[in-house]
Amino acid sequence: MANSLLDYQAPDHLLQGQCILITGAANGLGYALSMEFARLGSTVILLDREMRRLESIYDEIEAKGYPQPAIYPLDLEGATHKDYDDLAQNIKKELGTLNALVHCAVAITPPKPLENYAADDWYKMIQTNLNGPFMLTQACLPLLKASGNARIIFSTDEKTRAYWGAFGVAKAGVEGLTKILAHEAAPAHPNDPVTLTVNAIDPGPMRTRSRALVYPGESRNELPTTESRTPPYLYLLGPEGLKQNGQIIRFTAED
Repeated sequence: MANSLLDYQAPDHLLQGQCILITGAANGLGYALSMEFARLGSTVILLDREMRRLESIYDEIEAKGYPQPAIYPLDLEGATHKDYDDLAQNIKKELGTLNALVHCAVAITPPKPLENYAADDWYKMIQTNLNGPFMLTQACLPLLKASGNARIIFSTDEKTRAYWGAFGVAKAGVEGLTKILAHEAAPAHPNDPVTLTVNAIDPGPMRTRSRALVYPGESRNELPTTESRTPPYLYLLGPEGLKQNGQIIRFTAED
């Protein structure tokens, strides 16, 4: 199924009237998805810690005539449970609803053996890549469920091998979180309507800043673009996405 999703052609206005919160919106995959969501009719809530970059993307979306986005600067590394609750309350007050939550924010450090892993680095990686997504999701669940047809998509990366340390552990945790939350969101009976689906996408290597940090000698031009990885996310947000729940969809550089 995975490869075919890369060829998915989203119909115009697929996301018309939808409100979508996306983390890591300032760069990389988060930026590419933000532009696609807006192009297809969504009101996009742009969340990132880079305020200047968010303002630039805001202006870009408005200049194209897409629905007016919203900006929410937040650093997942230092955010508390209250910060996430405040975010959810602000969305409810200002926008009234939330139809989807897409996690693209990422923090990464160069690979190193666990023996040499500093405790502070471990905390930062787990906080940004696992604890933050959990607390944000938990805070937004009431809003999402109230929309009646909600989607949560986590972005993951299979790195449970030597030297990937806290990043690998955090992403493994995200995949566990996806499956557990998907089971909890599933209808109690087969004939009950689906009101929330939870899936994860491993987009594989892409031309991103974080990729360049850990693979500085790699040729960027040989990697897929972030734009080429947006179709699977659009598929899961569309009508057919209601049939998918608890899936971990993976891609490689060759896909």
